[in-house]
Amino acid sequence: MSNKTIAIIPARGGSKRLPGKNIKLLGEIPLLAHSINYAKQYSFIEEVYVTTNDDTIAKTAIDFGAKVIIRPEAISGDLEPTVSALKHVIQNVEGVNNVVLLQPTNPLRPNNLLDEAFAIFEERNCDSLFTVSQNHQKFGKIIDSKYIPFNYKVGQRSQDLEPLYFENGLLYISKAELILNDIIISEIAYPMIVNHPFASIDIDTIEDFEFAEYLYNKLITHNS
Repeated sequence: MSNKTIAIIPARGGSKRLPGKNIKLLGEIPLLAHSINYAKQYSFIEEVYVTTNDDTIAKTAIDFGAKVIIRPEAISGDLEPTVSALKHVIQNVEGVNNVVLLQPTNPLRPNNLLDEAFAIFEERNCDSLFTVSQNHQKFGKIIDSKYIPFNYKVGQRSQDLEPLYFENGLLYISKAELILNDIIISEIAYPMIVNHPFASIDIDTIEDFEFAEYLYNKLITHNS
C-alpha cells in the first residue's frame, strides 16, 4: 500500500502503582483489549501492533487479534519514553507511513473519534495530531510559600477564564518519519479538541481504574 497506517499500543509489564494493570479486566475484557478492539473497527488501519516486554500481555494481545513486537529490555524501563517503543515497531515493520498511537491506559474513546481525527490528519496534511480537552480549573503557583494565581485573577468567575487545554491521551497520529526522528508530537501538530467524559480517564492507580469502571458501566454498559 502506498499509504500504510498501523496502530501501535505500548503495553509494558511491571506496573508498580497498579500491578498487572494492562491485563486487569475492565468490564469483561482486559484493559489492553479495549484499545485493540477500538483500532480493529477502522478499515484504514491495516495492522494493530502491541509492543511489550511481558509474555502474558503478549498472549493477551494475540488472543484479541493484535500482532506483537517484543520490546527489548533496553527500551522497557520506567523512564524510557514512549517514542522509543514506537520507533522500534516501525523499524521492524515494512512500509509504515502513519502511526496511530493508542495508550491502553486510556481505554474508552468516543466511537467516531478516530474517524474524525484521521480525516483531519489527511485533509490538513499534518505531520502529527493529538487530542486535547479544555481545563476548567483555577491554577496557581506557590513561590516562597505564597500562592500566585496562574490563569485567573482572584475573584474571577470560572466561566470567564481564558481557555487552557490539556493533553488527554485519547489518541495520537504521527507520520512514521517523525517518530524515526524521536518525535511523536511536532511543534506544528494539530490539537484536536475533545470534550467528553472519557477524556478524563488515564489509569495509573486503583482509584483511576475504579473511575474508568464507573464510566464504563454508566456510559457503555447501560447504553448498549
